[in-house]
Amino acid sequence: MRPLWQVCRSRLEAWSALTCLALSGLLLSPSDPAHAAPDSVALDYRLQARALAPDVYVVEGANADFDRVNGCNIINTGFIVTGAGVLVINSGPSRLYGKQLRALIARTTAEPILKVLHLNQHPDYFLGNQAFVDVPRAATAATQAGMQSQAAGYTSNLYRLCGEWMKGTEAVLPSVLAQAGTERLGRREIELLELRGHTDSDLVLIDRSSGIVFAGGLIFSQRIPTTPHADIKAWQASLQTLSTLPHKTWVPSHGSLALASEQLSRAETDLVAMTQRYLVWLDQAFQAAAEQGLDMVEVLNLPVPAEFRRWAGFASEYTRNVANLYPRYEQAVLRQGKH
Repeated sequence: MRPLWQVCRSRLEAWSALTCLALSGLLLSPSDPAHAAPDSVALDYRLQARALAPDVYVVEGANADFDRVNGCNIINTGFIVTGAGVLVINSGPSRLYGKQLRALIARTTAEPILKVLHLNQHPDYFLGNQAFVDVPRAATAATQAGMQSQAAGYTSNLYRLCGEWMKGTEAVLPSVLAQAGTERLGRREIELLELRGHTDSDLVLIDRSSGIVFAGGLIFSQRIPTTPHADIKAWQASLQTLSTLPHKTWVPSHGSLALASEQLSRAETDLVAMTQRYLVWLDQAFQAAAEQGLDMVEVLNLPVPAEFRRWAGFASEYTRNVANLYPRYEQAVLRQGKH
C-alpha cells in the first residue's frame, strides 16, 4: 500500500487536471473544425412533434453531447394538448430553440400555451424561456434556487460550446411554484412527483390519461448519465420509486426513446432498469477503487462494461462522472481511516 502522502499527492494532481478540463468546458464538446456548424446552414433545429398518444407529443433532441452541430439540442422536450391549453415540458437550450418550439406547437394545435413546466435546474430545461415570457413558467423551489445560482455560468458555457446558436439567449427564470400532486388540466389529469438524485429536485410528470411518464433527468436511454449535481444513493432510491409505477412508456430528457417494440428487447425498453444498472455499477466500481487507493487517472483506466461503453457521451461524460463523483468516495474512505 502506498504511503498516505503519495496517495494524497497523486489524487491532487489527478483532481487538478480533471477539474481544469471539466471547468474549462474542454470535456463538454469536441473542438476540432469538423464539429463546427457550417456557415451556409441556416440555424434551424428542425424540430418535429412525435405523437406518443393522442395529444401527447415529444420533441426529440440528439443523443449526443453539447455540440455546434446539434446547436446544444440534446434534450427531449414535450407538450400535452389538454383542451384548456397546452402544457409545455421544458423549453430547450436557447432563445432560438424556444422560439422554434413555440412555432412547432402552433403548427400542431390551435390551443394557446397554458404554462411551461421545468423538470429540473439544468440549462436545456429552461434557457428557451424567452419564447414563453407571456405565460406562467413553473418549477419547484429547489429547482428555482438552482437555476438562480447557476444561470450565468450555464449561459456562458453554452455560448462557448455552441456559438451563434445561442445568440440573444438570456436566462429567464420560472415565475410560479410547481408542487407535487395531481391537477386537472382540461380533459387531462396530470400528476407530478418530486424526487431527487439527479439534482436536488427532479420532477416526474405522469399523464394519467395516456400513462406516459416524462421522467426528466432521472432516467437516461442509451446515454451516460450526467452527474454535476448528482447524489447516487438518492437517485437509486428515486429509481426504485419509479420502478413501482404501473406506467411503462417513459420519456427520458436525454437519450433515445426506446419505446415498446417487437424489435427491442426488454433490457432496451426498460429505461428505469437501464439507468439502475449503470448507477449500481458506478457506485460499486468507485467504492472498490477508493478502497484500493486508486487515483482518478487510474479509475479512468479501469475496464467499463461493454454495454456502457456503447452509450452516447461515453468518452466525455464518463470522464465527468469520475471528476464529479469519485472524490466523494475517496474522502469517505479517508474519513474511515482505511488509507
